[in-house]
This record gives sequence, structure tokens and C-alpha cells, in this order.
Amino acid sequence: MSVKAMPQKEPQFSKLRAALWPIQGSEMKKFLPMGLMMFFILFNYTILRDTKDTLVIGAAGAESVNFLKFWGVTPASILFVILYAKLSNVLSKENLFYACIVPFIVFFGAFALIIYPNKTLLHPSAVTVQAYQQAIPALRFIFALWGDWSYSIFYIMSELWGTVVISLLFWQFANEITRTNEAKRFYALFPLLGNVALILSGQTVTYLSDIRDLYPPEVDAWGISLDYMMGAVVFAGLATIGIYWWMNRNVLTDPFYYDAAETDKKPKKDKPKLSLSESFKYIISSPYLGYIAILLIGYGMAINLVEVTWKGQLKLLYTTEAGFQSNDYSSFMGNFSTFTGIATIILILLCKGIVRRFGWFTGAILTPVALLVTGALFFTFVIFRDSLDWLTIAMGATPVFMAVMIGAGQNILSKGTKYALFDPTKEMSYIPLDQELKVKGKAAVDVIGGRLGKSGGGLVQQFLLVVVSTTATQITIAPYTCVMMVVVILTWIFAVGKLNTLYNQKVAEKEREAQAA
Repeated sequence: MSVKAMPQKEPQFSKLRAALWPIQGSEMKKFLPMGLMMFFILFNYTILRDTKDTLVIGAAGAESVNFLKFWGVTPASILFVILYAKLSNVLSKENLFYACIVPFIVFFGAFALIIYPNKTLLHPSAVTVQAYQQAIPALRFIFALWGDWSYSIFYIMSELWGTVVISLLFWQFANEITRTNEAKRFYALFPLLGNVALILSGQTVTYLSDIRDLYPPEVDAWGISLDYMMGAVVFAGLATIGIYWWMNRNVLTDPFYYDAAETDKKPKKDKPKLSLSESFKYIISSPYLGYIAILLIGYGMAINLVEVTWKGQLKLLYTTEAGFQSNDYSSFMGNFSTFTGIATIILILLCKGIVRRFGWFTGAILTPVALLVTGALFFTFVIFRDSLDWLTIAMGATPVFMAVMIGAGQNILSKGTKYALFDPTKEMSYIPLDQELKVKGKAAVDVIGGRLGKSGGGLVQQFLLVVVSTTATQITIAPYTCVMMVVVILTWIFAVGKLNTLYNQKVAEKEREAQAA
């Protein structure tokens, strides 16, 4: 009996192992380097996200972020897409990757070593900025950003790092070399390794920010923290380049890991390359890409509408009679990133089998539903907190502290579902597309679509801040912001349903073509 029972236990063990870790041993040479790439990219993303907020919100206020995203980040994103489309026609894929990522590494290193130490010489005086703000109150936030223009550029470059390096360079590379059957197992685990980076980078930010007490008051402790953090960013950026270089020479040359490795050995015929205008026409004519863009815009707008209001409360919490406490704010953001990483890993482990078991639609719909529920709870407290003073008294906290904690919980959950479900399902939707749409279509959708989402939310709040009154704040416009958030998320849910139908059709077509071949 025992001899017969043994063969029955092995399949059960294999199923359990596959459920917990669906990557086969032979696939680790391909999977692990890509996981490390995401690790280093997200390590930088977290440090840059926390630092840009500390710089800009501390100097110009949370409301100014709305103006910066629309008038700074969006134009920069459009210019990048134009440049990227041009470079994609003249550079190889490998050189295109280097051409896109190296300028970021150079800038962040130069910001810490050259720009920030000379900010007094480079920025206009506070008196000049205040004079312009008093003369034209409607543009007070624009003048605030101009007053610290190097911080504004740092913010723009940090935002572009998330869009360009994560959404475009990494995921385009992943989509290029990952087969559909691998993607169902790989894509849910890439963020698992990547979000270990959020935990480590969050603690790195906290550790490097908590050095205020080590220096006398006359020393710029924040400047010292900035030097160390940008040093870490440069190191992680160079590590990303090194892994990418190694994969091109040791993984992508093996047909076992990369289908095109065999065909690359054969002579290639020159393929016609579309011009920039032809590429955009090609993209615009695709309803499939249009729905992906709505997903990106929906996420960007929804998270922006909540996040800016939350960060406004966060600045109030860390502003004392001595002014804005940059190190304390940065330390909080580091811990916030750490908890985001922990929550994301838990969500990935809980949700990694959802797409495989229940299909693409279920995985894609959970993120907007989560944002709708948690966002409504946050705005309910912000709008009606005067009526909920019994709760703050019972908790022994101030209304500002409670708003910060509820907003932090909302942001942690929304970012966790993004990494665990939104990103993998969005990237899976690109796989059935042809090469032109994968490269130039993805560039336009990810860079422009992602930016339009965040800047769109910012534009709505800009309008409200200017129209409501010259002293309007995020709290004043919160009821209108909440309504807009609900409308945006409902539109996002509609697009998920439409894209699900088209995605399943294209996957079926690919499978029929593969069988016929």
C-alpha cells in the first residue's frame, strides 16, 4: 500500500510548489535578472517619490503639485514620446534603453552635488516671489514653483522615472522577451521582488532622514540626507543598466529563453518604419489601445484626486512654528513606503492566482473597485470631520492626524492593488499586439496616457482652486473632488469591460495562429 501511495503524493507536492512559486528552475536565469531589474528600478522610484514630495510640497505647498503636473510633467512627457519615437527609428533596442535611462542617472547625481548646494544663487529671492504672488493671486502657485524651479525640475524628472523606466522601458522589455504562458506566472511575481525594494528603500529614506539630531541647527541636515539618497539612486540606476547589458548577452542569445534568438541568426529584411505622424495615426485608430489609455488615465486621475488632498494634510502635520520640517516629513514618507511595500507583497501573495484562476477581467476590475471604496471613505472623513469630532476625541488624536492616517491607509491599499493587479493585467493586455503597437503604441499610451491621468486630476483641482476663491485650499474643494473621483472610476470600470472582450479575442487569434504554424 505504501509503495502505491508514494506516486500520489508527488503530484500533490508539485501542485503546492507551483501554487506558491510557479517559476521552474530552468526559468530562473530569465526570471531572476528581470526581478532584480524591477527591484532596483522601484528602489529608485520610492526614494525619488518621497524626495520630490518633500522638496516641492515643503517649498510651494501641496496645491502647487496640481499645477506642476499639468504645466510641467505633461509637456515633458509629450516631448519624451516625440524624442523616443524618433530614437526608436535610428537606435537599436539596447542602445535605446541606455539613451533613455542614462540622462536620469546623470541629473539626479548632479542635483545633489551641484544644483542643491547652490540653490540660493540659482533661485529668485523669497521677497521677489511674494511680490509676484501678491500682484497676481490667481497665479500664486505658479510663482511658488518658479521660486524653487530646480525642485520643480527634480519633481518632473522623478515623475518621468516612474513612467519612462518602469512603465515603458522595463515592461516593454518584459513584453518583448516573455511568452504568453510565462507572463501568466512571471508578471504577478515581478512586483513581488520589486516591492521588497519598497520596504528597503522606505527604510533607507527613513534612516537617512532621521539624522537631524546628529548635526547642529546651522547645518543643513536635509542637504546631507539628499546627498546620501541620490548616491543610492545613482548606484541602483547603474545596477539596472548592468543587468540589462548582461541579459542581452547571456539570456536573449539563447532560443530556450527567447524565441527571437533563433530568428536573429538569420538574415533580416528591412522593415518599413513609420514616421511620427503615421505612428500616432496608427495608435489613435486602435480602440484596443484607447481602452488601455482609459485605464491609465482613470488610475492616474483617481489617485491624484485623493493623494494631493492627503499630502496637504500631511504638510500641515509637519509644519511647526519653526517652519516645515523636511527631515520629519521625509522620514514619515519613508515609513509610508515601507508599509506600502509590505502591504503590496501580502496582496501579491493573496492575489497572484486570480488572473490564472478567474481570468483577466477579475484581476483588472479589483483595483478600481478598491479605489472607489477607500477613496469614498477618505473624502467622507475630510468633508464631514467636524461632525465626526467624537471619533477624533475617542481616538485621542487631532483631526489633521486622523485625516493623515486614513489617507495613508487609502494610499497604501491603492498602491498595493496597483502593483499586485493593475500593472500585471495592464501589461498582459499588450502581449497579443503586433510589434509596432507594442513599441510605439505602448510608448504613447504609457507615457502620455499615464501623464494625462495625473495631470487631468491636477487640472480639475487647478480649476477649482482658482475659481472657488483666491484663498481656496484642498479642503475647500474636497466635495467637488470626491464627485469627480467617482465619475472617473466608473468610466474606468466601463473600459475594463470593453477591453476584456477585445483582449480575449486577440489571445484566441494568437493561439489559432500558433497552432496553424
